[in-house]
Amino acid sequence: MAGEPAHGIFVWNELNSHDPEAAKAFYAATLGWQFEPMPIEGEPDYCVIRLGDQRVGGVFELAGPAFADIPDHWFSYIAVDDVDARLVEVARAGGRALRPPFDVPGVGRIAIVQDPQGAVSGWISPCR
Repeated sequence: MAGEPAHGIFVWNELNSHDPEAAKAFYAATLGWQFEPMPIEGEPDYCVIRLGDQRVGGVFELAGPAFADIPDHWFSYIAVDDVDARLVEVARAGGRALRPPFDVPGVGRIAIVQDPQGAVSGWISPCR
C-alpha cells in the first residue's frame, strides 16, 4: 500500500485461509501471483501477494481455535484518516469494533469494524 490512499477507499484485499499453501498454489497457477513472506512475531507468517512488482493483496492463515468455525474468505480493508477517531463515529452510527485498533509496523493502524447490518471490514490508517 504505497503512497497515501484517499480516505474512504478500498486499499487492500486479503485471503483468509485455513490452508494458505493450497490457496497460494491455486492462485499462482490461475493468476500468476507470486508470494512474499512477511514474518509477524508470535504468529504464522503473513504473505504478501505480488503480480510482477506490484503488491495486490495478502494471505492470512486462519490458525488456531478462534478461527475454527470461520470459512475461508476474502476480506477487504478501507483507508481512513484516523482509525481511532473514526471508531467513535462507528459507535455513534450503530456499528462496533470487533477488534480494537492495533499497529502493524510498516503498514499502519488497523481496526476490524462491523456495520449495523453485520458486514465486516478492516479499517486502516496507513503509515505515513
